[in-house]
Amino acid sequence: MAERYLILEDGSSFKGEGFGSSATTTGQVVFNTSMTGYQEIVTDQIYHNQIIVFSQPTIGSTGINHDSYESILPTAKGMVVRDLASISKNRQRRLSLDQFLKQNNIPGISGIDTRYIIRKLRKTGTIKGSIVDVDDDHAFDQLHATVLTNQQVAQVSTPKPYPNPNTGSNVVVIDFGLKNGILRQLSKRDCNVTVLPWSATAESITNLDPDGVILSTGPGSPFDLPETVLDMIREIQSKVPLFAIGLGHELFALANNATVTPMLSEHHGANHPIRQIITNQIIFAAQGQGYAIDAKSVDREKLIITYVDLINGTVQGLRHRDFPAFSVQFFPDAAPGPDDSLDIFDEFTEIMSTREE
Repeated sequence: MAERYLILEDGSSFKGEGFGSSATTTGQVVFNTSMTGYQEIVTDQIYHNQIIVFSQPTIGSTGINHDSYESILPTAKGMVVRDLASISKNRQRRLSLDQFLKQNNIPGISGIDTRYIIRKLRKTGTIKGSIVDVDDDHAFDQLHATVLTNQQVAQVSTPKPYPNPNTGSNVVVIDFGLKNGILRQLSKRDCNVTVLPWSATAESITNLDPDGVILSTGPGSPFDLPETVLDMIREIQSKVPLFAIGLGHELFALANNATVTPMLSEHHGANHPIRQIITNQIIFAAQGQGYAIDAKSVDREKLIITYVDLINGTVQGLRHRDFPAFSVQFFPDAAPGPDDSLDIFDEFTEIMSTREE
């Protein structure tokens, strides 16, 4: 493997060995603390334009299989690992991680002290970085000159509607950066799904006569989306059951006048305990969180806080008092991660069936 470098905009440089694509890449550097599920993570659209640093020391031992894609075409900018496993005995393996990254033009770099980088990112927050062949002045100049887009949702969302047919409840999914795990869970519950672009209007949604609407996860900042998205949410939540996840949760909060703020240290992983307030039950779930709802800003006459992160205290769930609308910050589809929260999809389908009656 060729010698390559991970360089950061603060001037630091880390030498390692390249794998995957040999392309030069630039993106926001984030870290993920999940112990398993690297395929689901790198194919998750929330990592659009991001370089992912993995805390798990060895990555690649299970290869790539056809059951663990969260999107057809991954758009992550790179992977940073301590050790790359080139041998796998996983019977479901179809490709090695190295082959997969080559096919999708995603560079990786191994032999990096990922613990050191993660400690740095916890202090500095997400910063811009590049994977390059040479860490010279030109590489740093190019890194500083690169302007990353704030139109991530528009770049990953489907450009036109498409169906995922079945015979059960009629569900419209708004694609802000949809994970396949959401569609899998809806399919298991026989939902007849239509996926619409992020820019869908309330009229185009109601014209499909949905029994329920899901606002999907997605990359980037909720503030980069226009006010028309919040207008759509305000209108839809009063008409049909609404379930919002991840970025959708943040947009649901904004649409109901809560304050959303960026987090210094983003949390990408599945190791934070989350408390369901009504039952006092503790669950674990996959998270990809860069923004948080200010609990003090939540209008308690309009919204109920349903879940709270026990590590950083962030709001992990909301429910509307007047409408059948609710949201979670974490990813209840368990792809990857624990399946503690799969019953939230059952709750959503029950709400829809009650409405149908």
